Amino acid sequence: MTALSRREQNRMERTRRILDGALRVFAEAGYSGTTMDAIAAAVGLSKPTLYQYFDSKETLFQAMMLGQRDRMMTVFEHPSAQGMVHDLHAFAWDYADVVMRPEMLSLARLIIGEVQRFPEIGRAYQASGPDRLLAGIMAYLDAQRAADRLAFDDAELAAQDLWGLILSAPRTQALYRPDAMPGRDDLARYITNGLRVFLRAYSTDPPRDLEQLEALASAHTTGTGP
Repeated sequence: MTALSRREQNRMERTRRILDGALRVFAEAGYSGTTMDAIAAAVGLSKPTLYQYFDSKETLFQAMMLGQRDRMMTVFEHPSAQGMVHDLHAFAWDYADVVMRPEMLSLARLIIGEVQRFPEIGRAYQASGPDRLLAGIMAYLDAQRAADRLAFDDAELAAQDLWGLILSAPRTQALYRPDAMPGRDDLARYITNGLRVFLRAYSTDPPRDLEQLEALASAHTTGTGP
């Protein structure tokens, strides 16, 4: 692998800084209330410099959401040697660590409040984030079906089940009750139970997979696992 030049490293670091700053601004002002001027000020850049990286608010928003999606999809796009149950458990925690961030919850709340007046905001959010994440989950589950590790008729429904089972309840609570954020123990309870239900429904070898899940959950609780 060719080492990156100092100039390339600086550009990558500045891009990361822009995306992190953009998330903070979008989370505070919403999509419609965010401007490129505000993002430039948040990251300490001039507006012309910001436009050298992203030519519009729309492309910056999409890149920001894709960056969050990439964080959640790493284990599915690069499966581990430990196998499917490990990957599902790792994905569940990566997903939780992204969507339960205060900035991501704030952004979701603001978008929910904006979509009635500006439906295009909801479409942009859905297309850049959830739709792309769902497609990635479906691709991984399809691969596991091909390997005879899962059995299902509809990949989209299986992916929606996985997604909903692991985190729907605590995320909904956090969206509407920011003063009652679930702790790590509560998240572990939901994630482990959701994966249990998913594996019982779709695994081709539930006893073995459930045993592995319990070991992973125990290791995670004690701080010795991934």
